[in-house]
Amino acid sequence: MPSGTPLAHETEILAAAESWKRGGRGVAIATVIETWGSAPRPVGSHLVIDGEGNFLGSVSGGCVEGAVIAEAIEAIADGKSRLLEFGVADETAWRVGLSCGGKIAVRVEPVT
Repeated sequence: MPSGTPLAHETEILAAAESWKRGGRGVAIATVIETWGSAPRPVGSHLVIDGEGNFLGSVSGGCVEGAVIAEAIEAIADGKSRLLEFGVADETAWRVGLSCGGKIAVRVEPVT
């Protein structure tokens, strides 16, 4: 079962990505690249995810993180980066729990 630790220091998150990759795991890193209005995490926040859905860090919280983790697992599988946007003006905002009036953009990159 996937498990994770939402809040960790950025250096811990990046060190985990390196360690997991060296250990043979598929790994992706999600990074908040832009925010507008109210956002739970600042630009530069990271979330590292392995191919089984284990994670460390945080890019938002709640259902947004679940959506980012799912996209990261797909990015690990197909080797393609993704740009994800979540916001209140977007119909997906309510579905993923971002009803606070803010928007965020998250870049998901598989680690090769």
